[in-house]
Amino acid sequence: MKRVAILISGGGSNMLALVRDMVGDHPARPVLVVSNDPAAAGLTRAAALGVPVAAVDHRAFAGDRQAFETALLRDIEAGRPDILCLAGFMRILTPGFVRRFEGRMLNIHPSLLPKYPGLHTHDRALAAGDTEAGCTVHEVTAELDAGPILGQARVPVLPGDTSATLAARVLVAEHRLYPAVLRRFVAGDRTPLLL
Repeated sequence: MKRVAILISGGGSNMLALVRDMVGDHPARPVLVVSNDPAAAGLTRAAALGVPVAAVDHRAFAGDRQAFETALLRDIEAGRPDILCLAGFMRILTPGFVRRFEGRMLNIHPSLLPKYPGLHTHDRALAAGDTEAGCTVHEVTAELDAGPILGQARVPVLPGDTSATLAARVLVAEHRLYPAVLRRFVAGDRTPLLL
C-alpha cells in the first residue's frame, strides 16, 4: 500500500477527490494533507475525513524559500509518503525540493499543457479564442508545469464563457482526472490518460 501526502493552499476540492477515491481496493492511502496556509479550509475538510493535517505558514519565512521548505519537509517526512500530490498548492518549489521527490510527485494544472503554464490559464484561453480548454496531471520537475504529462481532460469553451464559468467546468474535469491518474500511477502505469 503506497502512502500519499497531498499539498494544498485553499479549499482542497482536488484533495477531497483524491482522498475519497483512496478507499477499498485502491493501492494507496492518504497519510497527510499539508498546507502553506494554516487557515486553508481544506485542512478542516481533510481532518473531518480522518486524514492527519499540518500547516507551515510561508508568510513566516518572508522570502526565505529554503527555510520554508525545510520546515515543510519536516512535516512531510514525518508522514513517510511514497508519493506527493500537489492539489492547488500555490507555492513554487525549489529544484532541490523537487529532486528529492523526483519521479514521485504529481501536480494538476488547469490548462492543456504545454499551453498556458503558470497562472491565469482560463483568461489566457479565452483571450486566445480557444474552442476547448481542460486540465493536465503531470510529474513535477524543476521547470514549472513542464514535467511528463500523465493525463488530460478536455472541456469545451462555450459562447459567453467567462473565466469563472470556464474554471468551474474545468474543475469538474479535474476531480475526475486526478484520482484516475493517481490510481494508475500508483500501479506503475505512466501511460497518459485522456478523458
